[in-house]
Amino acid sequence: MSRAEHSPGTAADVPVSTPVAGARAVSLPPWAAVSEIRRAHIARVVELIDGWATVLALPAAEREAWDDAARWHDALRDASEATLRAILADETQPAAADAARGAPSDVAFLHGPAAAVRLAADGERRADVLDAIRWHTVGSVGWTATGRALYMADFLEPGRTFAQAERAALARRVPSDFDGVFREVVRMRVQWAVDAGKALAPQTVALWNAQR
Repeated sequence: MSRAEHSPGTAADVPVSTPVAGARAVSLPPWAAVSEIRRAHIARVVELIDGWATVLALPAAEREAWDDAARWHDALRDASEATLRAILADETQPAAADAARGAPSDVAFLHGPAAAVRLAADGERRADVLDAIRWHTVGSVGWTATGRALYMADFLEPGRTFAQAERAALARRVPSDFDGVFREVVRMRVQWAVDAGKALAPQTVALWNAQR
């Protein structure tokens, strides 16, 4: 799938704020299911990740991968549980079996794997983009920088209403301390889930153990 086809999308339920004035619009795949609040969140994630890519002077292909992962990561966040499970159960899609096999059972985690399946069906072949989107709610020890950047941007985008000063400071540090900030974001997201009494997905546990 080319950018032209869909050009200008933590714990999965970390709260997202209401839209922030000035967030730039993003276009999404025609099958996307997002509310206006979710669309504004996506726009902020894109803006943050694109800013890091600019400061880091990434090569064009890597910059494009980061941007696409950010724009598409929540494309099915507001789809129904029935829709998400149907996508993951569709045996006509080669990517569905792999996505379903690794996906946590909690519905809040299904939109990443389902979006990855739909994108693959549309022709997307970049493994780093698909893996970033597939596991953005739970993490993956196999991520490239694309997945790690999305994981951080999704958590650090300024519209979220908790720990704003701490998260803003971390966001500013990403270009100069990418790996260090990633470890801190993993720690914060795990701590948030534990404090909220939420079970950790196996992928999250593995990612946390890899950072210790």
